Amino acid sequence: MDVALASAIGVLTAAGVYLLLRSRSFDLILGLTLLSYATNLLIFASGRLRTEVVPVLRDGVAPTLAHHADPLPQALVLTAIVISFAMTAVAVTLAMRGRHDNRVDHVDGNEPAERDR
Repeated sequence: MDVALASAIGVLTAAGVYLLLRSRSFDLILGLTLLSYATNLLIFASGRLRTEVVPVLRDGVAPTLAHHADPLPQALVLTAIVISFAMTAVAVTLAMRGRHDNRVDHVDGNEPAERDR
């Protein structure tokens, strides 16, 4: 399972970086989204996720991480999801405004053929 998770994180990161290097704004937004998914998976993987332990403290069980789930990775991923949603909304708004002002979907505002002139 560790190999599958590491491969998924690697593929999402590689695809996200590739899309960030494209010159269209939609590809840029999609690349940022894929990178945020990869980051969320990385935080989850680094948090020692275990399914056989409870997340809430109970009487009679020692309050250590050996007996309970670590809430920090879950809180970090929840925060990252909210931040990435807001970042995506701002990026979409900027892309729509750039498309309206420049009449093209390229990040720098010029068509590829116009940049060579």
